[in-house]
Amino acid sequence: MKHIVSQEWLFEHGTDEHIIIADCRFVLGDPDAGQARYDEDHIPGAVYFDLEKHLSAPKQEHGGRHPLPDLKTLSKRLGEAGISKDSTVIAYDDQGGAMASRFWWLLKFLGHDNVYVLDGGYTKWKEAGYPVTEEPAAPHAAQFEPHPRPHMSVSAEDVKRRLGQPGTVLIDSREEKRFLGVEETIDKKAGHIPGARHYFWKDVLTSQGNWKTAEELQAHFAGLPRNEEIIVYCGSGVTACPNVLALSEAGFTNVKLYAGSWSDWISYPDNPIATGGRVNS
Repeated sequence: MKHIVSQEWLFEHGTDEHIIIADCRFVLGDPDAGQARYDEDHIPGAVYFDLEKHLSAPKQEHGGRHPLPDLKTLSKRLGEAGISKDSTVIAYDDQGGAMASRFWWLLKFLGHDNVYVLDGGYTKWKEAGYPVTEEPAAPHAAQFEPHPRPHMSVSAEDVKRRLGQPGTVLIDSREEKRFLGVEETIDKKAGHIPGARHYFWKDVLTSQGNWKTAEELQAHFAGLPRNEEIIVYCGSGVTACPNVLALSEAGFTNVKLYAGSWSDWISYPDNPIATGGRVNS
């Protein structure tokens, strides 16, 4: 797979000099839980990255619940973690790959391609008997030089301009009830962006919680056109990232993230909202 590494691979290579491991565990609604779990134990050498402190900017009127972080601040943090242009970075979480995929996407966005997500996550690592430690990482600081790729992200205005236009497909990654507008327990308004198709992000995983193969993902996304732009969103730009990764695994090359996602879309009172619709997954 292009963006996923196995637990066996990380066990064999995790102590290689150029390998940097990022622990991205985070529990929505319990923002201190990820750091606490890291302090309890983690993969040896892993540096902790907090979704809200490191991988997001503070929430404002617009930009969604998890706006993209300040790139200069994130780059400084990446350098402090020992990440340079020569680093191979492996990210993991315990949330099905959602937080690790956000980290993966951000590094890609900053121009760093040598980044991967650990298949199965931390619990499977621990259950398999691989080593864990409570010792905090002591990384050798490096210089991370960002080379942003703004074409990977779109704004609410970009999405609005594309509504009803040929050549673009919108993907909604949230749970079915939220997409349909039947239930909304997080954001102030229910529904979805008009014209969006529904592909729940967890459907890119097997029933055992591993990433599906490239062939399985190609079948999963078989109804999507390969020659059109695909824009992926979720509630706040986090759980859309596993779908972005999975689409790339399946061979789609023109995939973009609407980073502000639904929570940003509804912050503009004039933006249209749809309910109901066809569920693809």
